[in-house]
This record gives sequence, structure tokens and C-alpha cells, in this order.
Amino acid sequence: MHAQQFPKLVLLVAFFFASQVYAAEPVSKSKLGGVAIGGKDTVAYHSLNQSPQQSALTGKKKFIVKHKGAKWRFADKASADKFAADPDKYSPAYNGHCANALSLDKGLLRTDGTHWEIYGDKLYLFYAAKGRTRWNDGNWQSYKVDADAAWAKLLK
Repeated sequence: MHAQQFPKLVLLVAFFFASQVYAAEPVSKSKLGGVAIGGKDTVAYHSLNQSPQQSALTGKKKFIVKHKGAKWRFADKASADKFAADPDKYSPAYNGHCANALSLDKGLLRTDGTHWEIYGDKLYLFYAAKGRTRWNDGNWQSYKVDADAAWAKLLK
């Protein structure tokens, strides 16, 4: 192997392993463009009213942070910077897939960020209002246990 080829090989191997990490953690993103959770600002949810529920803020194309193989959009630079500094804090549970579908062992169902709730300090997204309503019936902790188990199984 020539000395010039070695750096290319290192980059290729690094890219392969990075893609495997992303493959292990699927993100709810568009098929075209790879935009996470319908382009909603995942940081902004933490400052929205939950009851009555405010609409999620749509991020702008000029404020993007790439994380786990997806493009996360933000309404402003401050939100983008917060996410970039601590993506685990602001990423939705199950990388934005429907928490209710997971709790029912229905697999991964993409969400668009419309139906949401914060339990503890974590954002949970739902495919439809019906799933959010189910989780708000007072049993969200038990549903979370089921969703966590389904998520762990999918990541294996």
C-alpha cells in the first residue's frame, strides 16, 4: 500500500463505523433530505405550554445541526447552539419515533413533530393525537417501560 492511500483508507474505515452507529439508532426523518421530526425545533418544545398544548415551532433551513445522520432544524441560532452543545438533552425519546407505537410493540413509526408531550425533562413524540391521549391517561411510566424495551430490542 502506498503512503498516499493510507489516509484514504483511514477515512473510509471511519466513515464505515460512523454509518454503523447511525444505523444502530434510527432517527425519525424524511426520506428525501433527511430532516428530523418534520423540521420542528426540538429545543423549543421545552419552553412551550403543554396545557393547552402549543404548536411546535418549525425550524429554518439556515439553522441546521447534523446529528445521528439527520438534519435537525431550529427556529434560531440560540436553539441550534443549545442542541449542538447537548444533543442528548434535547433529542426526543426514541430519536423522534412514535412513543405510543413502540409501547404497543408496533415498531418504528415516523413522526412529524406535531403531537408531543414532555414527561420529566424528556420530549416524546407521537404519530397521532390518539397516542398522546393514551399516554396522558396517567400510565405514561408503564408505557415508557414497554417503549424502552421495544426500542432496546430494535437496536440489537
